[in-house]
Amino acid sequence: MRDQVTPLWPPTGVALAALLVMGLRVWPGIALGAFLANVFLGPSLISVLVITAGNTLAPVCACLMLRRAAFRNELDRLRDVLALVFLGALAGMSISSTIGTGVLVLSGALDAGDFWPTWSVWWTGDAMGVLVVTPFLLVLRKAHWPSGAGPGRWFEAVALALGTLFVTLLATHTREWSLLFLVSPFLMWAAFRFRLAGAAPCALAVVTLAVLAAAGERGPFAGDDVFATMVTLQAFNGTTALTALLLAAVITERDRTYEEIKQLCGRLADVVARMEPRPESYRAPPDDHPPP
Repeated sequence: MRDQVTPLWPPTGVALAALLVMGLRVWPGIALGAFLANVFLGPSLISVLVITAGNTLAPVCACLMLRRAAFRNELDRLRDVLALVFLGALAGMSISSTIGTGVLVLSGALDAGDFWPTWSVWWTGDAMGVLVVTPFLLVLRKAHWPSGAGPGRWFEAVALALGTLFVTLLATHTREWSLLFLVSPFLMWAAFRFRLAGAAPCALAVVTLAVLAAAGERGPFAGDDVFATMVTLQAFNGTTALTALLLAAVITERDRTYEEIKQLCGRLADVVARMEPRPESYRAPPDDHPPP
């Protein structure tokens, strides 16, 4: 059963996005999906039901905590990204990992000594699903064909997508660890030029390719033990997600602040213009010394 714990579990991100967009009424669908995903993997029906309860409770609690923190689905504020990281991913997903790993130990499907290694992989897998899949779906929900985008803008977007894929494939299929850092400039490029609409898909693509490379023991993930591979992989994935989301949020917030200041300056200019005396109301002062 331990082999079924994955470093990236997209259904958790899908579940949280559905709750944030459609509300808590969709929790039965999440429970059904979690049951179907685990029914053929669990050691017994009771264990599967408990794991299903944990997989349902985690995104529901994460959604409630985010709503309590006044989270906005647009992810256009730094506080929204921080709430998603600490409340949605780190705190919320500890519920499913604790319940799921505990059930496996109690049922005998997992040795007690493997509790913490399995728990950490389960927790980080669910957390990464929240950090890379949920923002992507929230962006995709409002995706539209941009108006006024010239050929240069489209060329830049295509160049960004192809460059990100090429560099990620190169970095994850080469033994050199330092090549993993080549991905960072493309994440910054996506955040600065396309905000969350560019950062979220790029982060999802990078994390997915890194997980596939680690699963195939290719590139920098080849030749290491499972623990070392997981530490390196999740550190890289976490850095990738945080870089993309935080930069996009900070830049979006900066742009909004600039527009608010610009509008305020415009209103102040209108007020000053109304306060200035009109030319027709101007009268010349009397001359105290008339000519002789």
